[in-house]
Amino acid sequence: QVQLVESGGGLVQPGRSLRLACAASGFTFSSYTMSWYRQAPGKEREFVASISITGSANYAGSMKGRFSISRDNAKATIYLQMDGLKPEDTAVYYCVTHLSVRDYWGQGTQVTVSS
Repeated sequence: QVQLVESGGGLVQPGRSLRLACAASGFTFSSYTMSWYRQAPGKEREFVASISITGSANYAGSMKGRFSISRDNAKATIYLQMDGLKPEDTAVYYCVTHLSVRDYWGQGTQVTVSS
């Protein structure tokens, strides 16, 4: 079955960096666009970034220039490099893919930006 497992979250000081990873299995990874979403406390989930099968990336406006999404098809893994983290980046970050008629979400990884 489809599995998406995020890792790499944690507590980090403002201005520092983190790299999240999402390991995928159960489908032909290289054939699908992959995305990151996040949900901050008390807020709705929001789009962060996506990467197409050709490696073309899209970002939410507030993340452009600070976040970078990449994929390694050999490892069936996507990454989210987050630089210049701000307290407002505190959220649970989810890996998402759309297969057939539904979306699949990972369990999420917590990122907390605080001094």
